[in-house]
Amino acid sequence: MLALAAASAACATTSCNSDKAARPNIVFIMTDDHTAQMMSCYDTRNVHTPNLDRIAEDGLKFTNAFVANSLSGPSRACILTGKHSCANHFYSNSGDVFDFSQTTFPKLLQDVGYQTAMVGKLHLEANPTGFDYWEILPGQGDYYNPEFIRMDGSRAVEKGYVTDIITDKSLEWLENGRDKSKPFCIMIHHKATHRNWLPDLKYLNEYEDVTFPIPETFNDDYEGRVAAQRQEMNIARDMDIAYDIKMFREGDKTRLSGLYQSYLGRLDPEDRAVYDEFYKGLTDDFHEKNPEGEELAKFKFQRYMRDYAKVLKSLDDNVGRVLDYLREAGLDRNTLVVYTSDQGFYMGEHGWFDKRFMYEESMHTPLIMKLPEGFDRRGVVTEMVQNIDFAPTFLELAGAEVPEEMHGVSLLPLLKGEKPENWRKSLFYHFYEYPAEHMVMRHFGVRTERYKLIRFYGDGEFYEFYDLENDPAELHNLYGQAEYENLADSLKVELARLREQYGDTEGTM
Repeated sequence: MLALAAASAACATTSCNSDKAARPNIVFIMTDDHTAQMMSCYDTRNVHTPNLDRIAEDGLKFTNAFVANSLSGPSRACILTGKHSCANHFYSNSGDVFDFSQTTFPKLLQDVGYQTAMVGKLHLEANPTGFDYWEILPGQGDYYNPEFIRMDGSRAVEKGYVTDIITDKSLEWLENGRDKSKPFCIMIHHKATHRNWLPDLKYLNEYEDVTFPIPETFNDDYEGRVAAQRQEMNIARDMDIAYDIKMFREGDKTRLSGLYQSYLGRLDPEDRAVYDEFYKGLTDDFHEKNPEGEELAKFKFQRYMRDYAKVLKSLDDNVGRVLDYLREAGLDRNTLVVYTSDQGFYMGEHGWFDKRFMYEESMHTPLIMKLPEGFDRRGVVTEMVQNIDFAPTFLELAGAEVPEEMHGVSLLPLLKGEKPENWRKSLFYHFYEYPAEHMVMRHFGVRTERYKLIRFYGDGEFYEFYDLENDPAELHNLYGQAEYENLADSLKVELARLREQYGDTEGTM
């Protein structure tokens, strides 16, 4: 790979197209709110994802991949810049606008001769730069007949299901839109599997005969965890009967029923009739039985899981389409395929949906890779990696210089099968969006291989400390217990070191 890097660097100055074409292509597929619990290469309890599993079986599965800020826009900003939120200055989805004048990895790939493309969900409230081609969803985007923003600033509604359309546009660029004399990097970024989980109509009946296992922590009482007690993402209490569960009758008024109706209003009349016919029987039965308490909570959970799984099924299909195209076009051997999500998600753990917390389910993200020629490693990678590492990885793979300002580190040594002695032993995390949807308090923290220290602030200030080996579900806050005082203090020192390293100053310690 040193020879490859040298050839790539020479290519950047001599414009030798043959060397450029030999450099690995990058296909970066990312979804929204997809979690490892809902991938069969990680967890076989809930769903089967055969096409995602193809990537893991042919390549690498990372079991300790994490995000730096578990929220859609901030996570994407971390990925593009290779920097924590404190340095890229996109902190939350509530009013922030990403500054595209700053350094991003697609711009640096262009500088060394790569063609770059972005299709799908950007969610940074600004039109992208650094791409030879892009078409993006406005904001969150829509599942049905979605609107796209084009490079000329125009907008157009595309008929169909958003996951299919994003894939169609990506494959069209790969086949007909790019300069085939150059290596490429395409970011295929899906809306799926984001709330409110509206399935492709052809999959409405999928998973209806499945009863999903209820997580052991579903009835968590949040003892000793103040922020967990204050959140508003509890399935039993906070999931909307119309918007989330879709048990809607004309005339019903819920907090989000109007938004739900607007989403369905995007359907053509004949498609709306198919949708309504499916849900009518379920809705009538629900209101006739009128479940309450624990029965209602379990009903909501099952509906949530089924809809999420249906949306995921379309996503897995479309990942398969991309893999098949790369093989049929002869591109698979020299292409790095990366699949990940912008963060993890709660599938009933702690009784929750959504993300945001530094707890494991949302800080963790799935990460699988199919490697290009020259990388022989296969199997499981256990080292701790973070989404700020994608940018330096892609740049080093392309033979581009990695800017010193980037906080992430290249994963190429791990892809080669090396075991670097100086690999990171701790990770930094910072969540900023509060008060806001779901009311998760601001917090930052440090995670090591075994322990986690979190500092909540801004509306009361307090710590949480967990032993992940003995308490992987993070039910028992050990902070303040005498026998853990020295350990907690050592993590405070490490947290302070990381904050200084990354230039993070918000909040107190």
